[in-house]
Amino acid sequence: MKAAVLYETNKPLVVEELKVPEPNFGQVLVKIQASGICHKQIEEIQGHRGHDSFLPHTLGHEGAGIVESVGPGVTKVKPGDYVALSWIKGSGIQSKTPTYSKGDKKINAGWITTFQEYTLASENRVTKISTDIKPDVASLLGCAVSTGFGSVINHAKIDVGSTVAVFGIGGVGLNILQGAALMNAAKIIAVDISADKEKLSKQFGATHFVNAKKHDSVEKVKELTDEAGVDYSFESIGLVDTMEQAYYAANKSGLVTIVGSPPAGKTLKIDPFDMFHDGKRLTGCLGGSTYPDRDFPRYINLYRAGKLKIDELITHRVKLDEINDTINAILDGQVGRAIIEF
Repeated sequence: MKAAVLYETNKPLVVEELKVPEPNFGQVLVKIQASGICHKQIEEIQGHRGHDSFLPHTLGHEGAGIVESVGPGVTKVKPGDYVALSWIKGSGIQSKTPTYSKGDKKINAGWITTFQEYTLASENRVTKISTDIKPDVASLLGCAVSTGFGSVINHAKIDVGSTVAVFGIGGVGLNILQGAALMNAAKIIAVDISADKEKLSKQFGATHFVNAKKHDSVEKVKELTDEAGVDYSFESIGLVDTMEQAYYAANKSGLVTIVGSPPAGKTLKIDPFDMFHDGKRLTGCLGGSTYPDRDFPRYINLYRAGKLKIDELITHRVKLDEINDTINAILDGQVGRAIIEF
C-alpha cells in the first residue's frame, strides 16, 4: 500500500509503498476511502509533543472506509462493513499497535493511522455507520466534528441566549461555532489571525469576527460584550497564548474550555482571582467528550436533518501525493478542513 511516513520531525512526510501484515488479535483491516488532515497531526510532525520515540511512523487519525478483514476476537464489525475511523475510543478491543514494513525496515503506527491506502485499526477505533454517508463526511466524524461540536453539546452544554468566543477557526473551531449556533447562543465571536476565515466563520454561525492580527483579541471581545466578557470561551488550536486569551476573554463567572491539544512542557500564566471570588472555571475537553458508539449516530442524524454542516467544512480535496503541499497551506491559514481522497 501507499502511505505517508514521518521519518524525522520538522521534515516533509515521505510517501512510499509499505507492506501490510494480516490483522492480529483485536485488529481490523480497513481500505481507506477518505482521511481528514487534522492540525494536531501537523503539530506531531513539527515535534510539538516533545521527543518522538516511535519514528519512523505513519500518521492520520480521522477517516472512513470499508472493512477488508478482521483479526481474532473482533465482533464489532465484519468484512464489507462501512466504518468511520477515529482516535477517540469506542467499544471493543484495544489491540496492540501494528507495525508495517518497507523491506527490512519497520514502520510504527498507532491504534489508528489514516494517511495511507489501508490501515490496521484497533477494534475500539472503528464504528460502523450507514452507507448513505459519503466517505469525506464520514471521515470528519473521527475528529473535527466530534472534538469541536462535542465540546459544546457534551462538555460545556451552553445555555440558550449566552455569549460565546472561539479562538482559532480551523476544522475544530468551525464545529464549535456551529455547535454554539445550534444551542441558540445569542452572540458568537470568532477569533483568528487570518482575515480569510471571517466569511467562513459566519457561514458556521459566528455573529462577529475578530482579526487578532489587527486587534487585541481580549479587548475586542470585551468591547463586543459591554466589557463583561463572554459566558463561554473556547480555545481550539492548542497554543498557550490563545489559551490565555480565551481565559481573559471570559467573564468573571464564565466557563473556559481548552479543546486544542497543548504543546509539551508549556505552562499557562493566569490570574486565579476570578476563579476564587466569582467561580470562573477553566477546563479541558478531550475529543469533545464524544463516545463514538453513542454520538456518531446522533451527529449523523443532525447532518441528515440539515442542522449540522459537514460538507461545508471541506475546503480542499487532495491526493496522498499532495499531502506536504496541503500541510503548508493549512499552516498558512488557507484551509478549513482538507480531505485526502483515495
